[in-house]
Amino acid sequence: MLTANKIMPRGRGLAPVLLKRAATVELDWDVRQKSRFDATDSQGRQIGVFLPRGTAVRGGDVLVLEDGSLLRVIAAPQPVLRITHCTAHGTPFDLTRAAYHLGNRHVPIELQPDHLKIEPDHVLADMLRAMHLIVVAFDEPFEPEGGAYGGHAGHGHGHGHSHDHDHSHAQRPLVLAPERLHDDAETHDHGHVHGPGCGHSHSHSH
Repeated sequence: MLTANKIMPRGRGLAPVLLKRAATVELDWDVRQKSRFDATDSQGRQIGVFLPRGTAVRGGDVLVLEDGSLLRVIAAPQPVLRITHCTAHGTPFDLTRAAYHLGNRHVPIELQPDHLKIEPDHVLADMLRAMHLIVVAFDEPFEPEGGAYGGHAGHGHGHGHSHDHDHSHAQRPLVLAPERLHDDAETHDHGHVHGPGCGHSHSHSH
């Protein structure tokens, strides 16, 4: 078994030709969030990964094996729930509210400009649908947001630099771009349907 104890976030600093030639390993988030695990790469080699505790491996990262060879990590598709706002009856701000409530429950969330992703949970799905959000199951890679102070945060944004400025940065408001309404209508537990041409208005209080 070959071991890997060094990681290069997003393969930064490596020539594209080296990344193209590197063996790959496809891992879901359940494995990639661990700092120590075993895996089999695209060449059939058994790999033992031993990284500093608290290290999460992201899709696109490169592991350096003990023999000096490179191993490019691919985020494997897995069951997820994709959350979008209802363009007919809601606003993009509904996603901000959803992220707030999910964050209060310490749920791992992937943040995208026009949608959120979480791991399957029927209780949370019902809660989100009650907030008039559209929740659809997919098999997709999952890259939840990392800690704000971590060295390798979500989506491989571990820049590793600090801002030691005397002046303060004005905070820009988060604007979530609208997304096309999903073709499949979503039926909610409270008796109405979200989908194209549903033909009703939301007169009740949210």
